[in-house]
Amino acid sequence: MSATPTSAPARTAVGPARTYEVRTYGCQMNVHDSERLTGLLETAGYTAFDRADAAAETQADVVVFNTCAVRENADNKLYGNLSHLAPIKAANPDMQIAVGGCLAQKDRDTITAKAPYVDVVFGTHNIGALPVLLERARVQQEAQVEILESLDVFPSTLPTKRESAYAAWVSISVGCNNTCTFCIVPALRGKEKDRRPGDVLAEIEALVADGVSEVTLLGQNVNAYGVEFGDRQAFSKLLRACGSVKGLERVRFTSPHPAEFTDDVIEAMAETPNVMPSLHMPLQSGSDRVLKAMRRSYRSTKYLGIIERVRAAMPEAAITTDIIVGFPGETEEDFQATLDVVRQSRFSGAFTFQYSKRPGTPAATLDEQVPPDVVKDRYGRLVELVNDIAWQENQRLVGRRVELMVSEGEGRKDAETLRLSGRGPDNRLVHFLAPAEPVRPGDLVTVDITYAAPHHLVADSPAVVRRTRSGDAWEARQGRRADAGVSLGMPTLGVPAPLPAAPACR
Repeated sequence: MSATPTSAPARTAVGPARTYEVRTYGCQMNVHDSERLTGLLETAGYTAFDRADAAAETQADVVVFNTCAVRENADNKLYGNLSHLAPIKAANPDMQIAVGGCLAQKDRDTITAKAPYVDVVFGTHNIGALPVLLERARVQQEAQVEILESLDVFPSTLPTKRESAYAAWVSISVGCNNTCTFCIVPALRGKEKDRRPGDVLAEIEALVADGVSEVTLLGQNVNAYGVEFGDRQAFSKLLRACGSVKGLERVRFTSPHPAEFTDDVIEAMAETPNVMPSLHMPLQSGSDRVLKAMRRSYRSTKYLGIIERVRAAMPEAAITTDIIVGFPGETEEDFQATLDVVRQSRFSGAFTFQYSKRPGTPAATLDEQVPPDVVKDRYGRLVELVNDIAWQENQRLVGRRVELMVSEGEGRKDAETLRLSGRGPDNRLVHFLAPAEPVRPGDLVTVDITYAAPHHLVADSPAVVRRTRSGDAWEARQGRRADAGVSLGMPTLGVPAPLPAAPACR
């Protein structure tokens, strides 16, 4: 079911501003999409719902679910959350509920049937329609469902409100041309669509002008960038071009596909000073037989060759990965092959997942589904090995001097340990002793590593502080948080450290 496409933000009627809350599930692309949804709603006159100051039973006037279809039991989680809002909506008919994202794209015809109190359903290709659909639902007093089958306008042209003053996502492409059997993303996000390099660089330059000093280039298959306009080296050229943006301290990207990862990208990473020596390279399995069943168009030898060449060019690079355990037909021999690749790759960290069926994917119908108890046992052994190697790799850094970008909200125990937290060039998380002088998120500090754990490092040595424009931007934003600006097309603020990646988005 679809309505006439709409994309222009709607301005709400004059009166007390209605409040909104956006709840986000899934990968980095969804996080970035939610920043656009937030920007659209604020441009349309809504204000953010302050849950900290609200009573426990109070909800925003508009609640938006930006959904994921690749997480386990995604639909059950959505309908469970919706059911909690049903009585609140019944008591307050003016409240509106909207469902967007990948699950909305997939289940377009069933959401309003299962949850008739939902006001708006919109897809991955028309997030810009949300304010208009909310207003139409309010006026017409009936649910609005609008799902487009292809992208009409690249979403980076939409208003965006970012959560961080010092780091930002920058989308360079959307969609994916691969056909991995465990992944439903291509069906929901569509074929790859690339932005022109000039548009990407213009956005980066605008972000840097507003105080951002770290950007993460984002795409479902980021290193395939350029396929739409026929330039196989477009991604490496883009990395090199980022090196000429004055004031841009750090460049990262996520996530590449091993099949398209070429030596020109490795060279660009090694030769461009502000491209960081960190790489998230999804493995999924170390078994060639399982990789073939997954339709991953590389084999373990090619994968290990990439890792070897990256380390030769950047000896201190930190490499992380995604691994799925228990794919249909996986034998103990296949699993041992995965452990072998993990041992050889020496990952600094890994997002590990137990395979579970995703309706609509070819893998869901495969024979030889692995028994859950076997999957659980293999998963435990994999996690133990990954953590042990990550710990060993972190211990190598004890005594090293590292420059950190101070981050916000990453140190859960910082208050009790009198530490702050930051990320090194290799993206490792470091908790460091708070210096006497004020330090702000976005500032840079130089520390000596004194302790290593599997998932973080500690620096209990005096820090040398370099105050930055990003720290200035963060500080300035604290005084105008309530009315922080929303830009049209070129975002003004960034995002904090990346969330864990969803394996099926790679």
